[in-house]
Amino acid sequence: MAVSLVSFVVGKLSDFMVKEAKLLGGVRQQVEWAERELKRIQCCLNDADTKRRKGDVRAENWLNDLRGVVYRIEDAIDTFYLELELEDNNCNKRRKDRSVLYKIKNLYHKSKELPILHKLATELGDIQKVLEEISKSKDDYTIEPLQGHGRELDAVVLPQRRAAYHDLDETEIVGLDADRNNILQLLLNSEAIPRRAVITIVGAGGLGKTTLACMVYNRAKIGFRYHLMLSVSQQFSLSNLLTKMISELEGSKPKKQEVGHLISDLRNLLTGKRYMIILDDVWETDLWEQLKHAFPDDKNGSRVLMTSRFMNVAKLTDSKMTPYELAFLNEEESLDLFLKKALPYQEPDDECPSDLLELADKLSKKCKGLPLALIVLGGIISTRDKTFHDWKRVSDTLDWHEEGKDCMQVLAMSYEDMPYYLKACFLCLTLFPEDYVISARNLISMWVAEGIIPRHEKRTMEDTAEVCLEQLVQRSLVQVSSRHANGSLKDCRLHDLLRDLAIHEGMKENFVLVFPKPHDNVSHLDRVTRRASLQSNCAEFIEYVSPTTRSLFWFGQGKDIPMYSEFKLLRILIIVNVSEIELRGLDRLIHLKYLGIRYCSRLKFSNDCSLGRLKNLETLDLRETFLSNDIPIGLWTIGTLRHAKCGTRLVRGPSASADLRNLQTLQYISVSDTWKNQLPCLKNLRKLGVENRHAKDWDGVAHLLGTLSHLLSLHVYVLISEERLYIPIEIVYTTMIPNYQNLQSLSLRGHWSEGVTLEASLFPPHLIKLVLGSSGLRQDPMQEIGKLKYLKKLKLLQSVYIGGMEMICPAGFPVLENLLIDLTGIASFTIKEGVMPKLKHFQNYNHNTILNMPPELEHFAK
Repeated sequence: MAVSLVSFVVGKLSDFMVKEAKLLGGVRQQVEWAERELKRIQCCLNDADTKRRKGDVRAENWLNDLRGVVYRIEDAIDTFYLELELEDNNCNKRRKDRSVLYKIKNLYHKSKELPILHKLATELGDIQKVLEEISKSKDDYTIEPLQGHGRELDAVVLPQRRAAYHDLDETEIVGLDADRNNILQLLLNSEAIPRRAVITIVGAGGLGKTTLACMVYNRAKIGFRYHLMLSVSQQFSLSNLLTKMISELEGSKPKKQEVGHLISDLRNLLTGKRYMIILDDVWETDLWEQLKHAFPDDKNGSRVLMTSRFMNVAKLTDSKMTPYELAFLNEEESLDLFLKKALPYQEPDDECPSDLLELADKLSKKCKGLPLALIVLGGIISTRDKTFHDWKRVSDTLDWHEEGKDCMQVLAMSYEDMPYYLKACFLCLTLFPEDYVISARNLISMWVAEGIIPRHEKRTMEDTAEVCLEQLVQRSLVQVSSRHANGSLKDCRLHDLLRDLAIHEGMKENFVLVFPKPHDNVSHLDRVTRRASLQSNCAEFIEYVSPTTRSLFWFGQGKDIPMYSEFKLLRILIIVNVSEIELRGLDRLIHLKYLGIRYCSRLKFSNDCSLGRLKNLETLDLRETFLSNDIPIGLWTIGTLRHAKCGTRLVRGPSASADLRNLQTLQYISVSDTWKNQLPCLKNLRKLGVENRHAKDWDGVAHLLGTLSHLLSLHVYVLISEERLYIPIEIVYTTMIPNYQNLQSLSLRGHWSEGVTLEASLFPPHLIKLVLGSSGLRQDPMQEIGKLKYLKKLKLLQSVYIGGMEMICPAGFPVLENLLIDLTGIASFTIKEGVMPKLKHFQNYNHNTILNMPPELEHFAK
């Protein structure tokens, strides 16, 4: 981790000298010296880290000292910028007056800069003394210069993208076939067990409980009217759990949040229905006692399935059902699973060379039948050449004589085996709560804002970060929850044991602190952490967060977050599930790069909030958050802005002179005159959402959107209003084919002009995802949609077709995998035989629509 930190600060020193060349004066020599010295020390970091891993206490202390002084350098630069900005803000009126008075004020301002420079020079002088001592001591500790890690970003071959979690590739699952069949028998045999039964899968962490639950969920869900799989985890809120169940099953959030009302609502929803609810990773013994009244018993074979590490959880659920205990894999199964992960591209009929097979057998036995250890160890081997020498080197790394710590040793080795940039990416995952489903796009933006992604001359930072995430997946250190239709990662999560490892390593490296962490005594902590995550109503821990903290995550249930504006060096501020918040003093956080406020019921920007001062802001994410006032227009003066994501419309657009060339994501905007002036300039835009409610706003929109030739995703939504509005359908009929060759995802929600029919030939040629809603088409569109040969995901929402009571899919849909329909007013939906041969997921939200399916798809109609 020291490699990553030193590289980041060296780059920061270099940028600092370029940006402030005229201002630094004599201080420049000190900055240049610090940069040169850190570059010399960089050559020794790999040797020091190797010695530390072997238990060399002196090397560990040396790295800790180095980390401390590098942090001081970073703090000195950021504090200098902060004080300069504050001083500049106090004198910001001087530039409006170009008279003699302005010159006098400017001279005064320059004189005020001298104390700031003097303070920086003094701090750098102290740092120089410490850094000289650290540099000299490396010789005493015999820390030698070595070459780099040896495996650069492009050297790791990435696996083919594939779905996981609910879309598990069961060909890679080993040793769970019998367990799957046994659980399926319990779930589906409603004749033998007609009552509502509670089944509990029990086993140690890493044994495959979640994997098994996913397998049976995918197989069994077609037999139930309502089905759902949710993670509970060690720290959970009963009201949040109930709210999520109702939201997922009904498609909308309940109005009342009290537990009693939620239990009653869920019970009413499930009454008379055959349902299957899977609750993964249950820790509390009284959870079932709290939930049982929400699950009615209509003697129709409904089921509740739980997974837990603890037998006492299982014994307190259903006294008539014996807990299902998972066993460890035997030696043959262990070897099979290890080889599938170690050789992911090997054909089933190919034999493993005998010398490698002997090593593989030795490695797999050391994992003692624990699937997680086998998967992670196989992930390490998959990054090596298929040679005896490379595999033997991994085998020699493990301490084969230390019994009882095999799993954690394998997991720890997987962490140590990673290059520095992947270690930093991995440790950042602990900032999210246990079992949290992490958005890949948000994670990638966060990594970019952290400055931990290595630069690549042929890639954007986001593309490089995506490669890093795929590498973590390849190493089996990150679990895939879902993927987009184009195969890119959509959501991911971290296994509990790997999260424990990451928290341990992160605290040891002073990289991250997580509050609360079970059994931790925080009273001894000093205020030096760079990244802090406050999870589950732990406002009392805010006092342990350092004033120099760079990333602050707040996952709470209360109102507002105290004192966030005091952390003036923040780069990342993420607030989730705080009901009410007013952003006071936000504009003091001039180093802020990522601001995310999600699931907030009321967000207000204070009247004096000037977003334009956040000159480094790259990402603003306010989705699923209700804004009580407009976003300050100063947002559009930020030239570094890359992603602006809001659930409500961004009505106040930028001025014509705004420089938004770096903008990649913009959602959702109302196309006012100011936006019409700016759209042609957004040449790097990849994702756009447009929402309008007035007819006059649509004038010329199709022409403007047609200039955005690099768009990958476009969402156009006509909001319901008193006016009779039609979606500017010329977006499809004159713009798509010539300009949107790269468009992969298209959503058109709103009325189409009367008399217009859908024609597949006028859609983007490589469209993967299509959403249609409120179209009001008079002709059944399914025949034409079926001609889109690359379409993998299709959503048809209310009032797509109003020309009849029946919709028919007569042919086509060669690669469609995911189909969602919500067709109020449509009596029947028919899919002809041979259509949609690749369909994996089908969801019908309107159960009044009769489904007519061919034999190969009839299980979706149950």
